[in-house]
Amino acid sequence: QVQLVESGGGLVQAGGSQRLSCVVSGHTTNWYAMGWFRQAPGKEREFVAVITWRTGTAVYADSMKDRFTISLDNAKNTLYLQMNSLKPEDTAVYYCAATTRLPTVWGLAYNYPYWGQGTQVTVSS
Repeated sequence: QVQLVESGGGLVQAGGSQRLSCVVSGHTTNWYAMGWFRQAPGKEREFVAVITWRTGTAVYADSMKDRFTISLDNAKNTLYLQMNSLKPEDTAVYYCAATTRLPTVWGLAYNYPYWGQGTQVTVSS
């Protein structure tokens, strides 16, 4: 059974940085891509970034590409999200997600069958 476990969330002041991790364990299949989504209270789940497993090609949501960096350590089966210059509006539960197939749309949550339980990031003003 595949498990995705996020860590690294917490409380951070506006302007600060945070790095999230997501470890994939269990039966590892041939991943095509892994990514990050986030969901703020009362809002829909929002695409943050995705990276392909073999080539490391990254795709970002336009609003986050200047502040966030996604990376992947294949040897450790670990996905990262480096977040800089954080703003209160970045407050959300951050989820990692994975797929074994090329998504029809990178930013559509429906295309990712595997999900972690989420980690809370709170940015104080």
